[in-house]
Amino acid sequence: MVPDHDLAEDADDAISETPLETRHTAKMAKKKAARDRMMAQKSGEKGLIIVHTGAGKGKSSSAFGMIMRCVAHGFPCAVVQFIKGGWDTGERRLLTGQFSELCQFYAMGEGFTWETQDRARDIAAAKAGWEKAKQLISDPRLRMVVLDEINIALRYDYLDIGEVVDFLKNSKPPLTHVVLTGRNAKQELIDLADLVTEMTLVKHPFRSGIKAQPGVEF
Repeated sequence: MVPDHDLAEDADDAISETPLETRHTAKMAKKKAARDRMMAQKSGEKGLIIVHTGAGKGKSSSAFGMIMRCVAHGFPCAVVQFIKGGWDTGERRLLTGQFSELCQFYAMGEGFTWETQDRARDIAAAKAGWEKAKQLISDPRLRMVVLDEINIALRYDYLDIGEVVDFLKNSKPPLTHVVLTGRNAKQELIDLADLVTEMTLVKHPFRSGIKAQPGVEF
């Protein structure tokens, strides 16, 4: 006579091997084999030009996430902020404090354009930021340089898009990653980039009367 516990185990095995589970296992095995073949062909490395744009939240947040990855790996990196220079942000506190030996941080902007209300001053600040950016990007020791909100400066023609594209194309060291954030990225920059992500706005609390809050926006 077969013990009851053996019958129970046989029943469990029968349940676990249903046609649905069998099809799922076969499907995942096929997907893994295809993925492994694809990954076997990907062996190159290069410094990427990465653009985060769009009306949705998360452009700078994503860029700073990559900076924190660099820091965690011990890679020297740098940030140039073109607009949010006066903000006491969480990322600025962290990177200029605990991680200042690995990450250089330059807040070159003076606030949003509607706050300064001075085009000549905005242009001067943007150009100073770009000069610092070129200096940092040219340093092959830096693994990544984030140009936060540079797309805004380019949108208002505070900087010449042709000059920026030419420098990134011809003067960036081969293994340096450059991340450019901000709404309304110029098409020339999108065409040049290796990776472009557009953040899409679905809902935002600001439209419901909620102000920007520490830990979420800054």
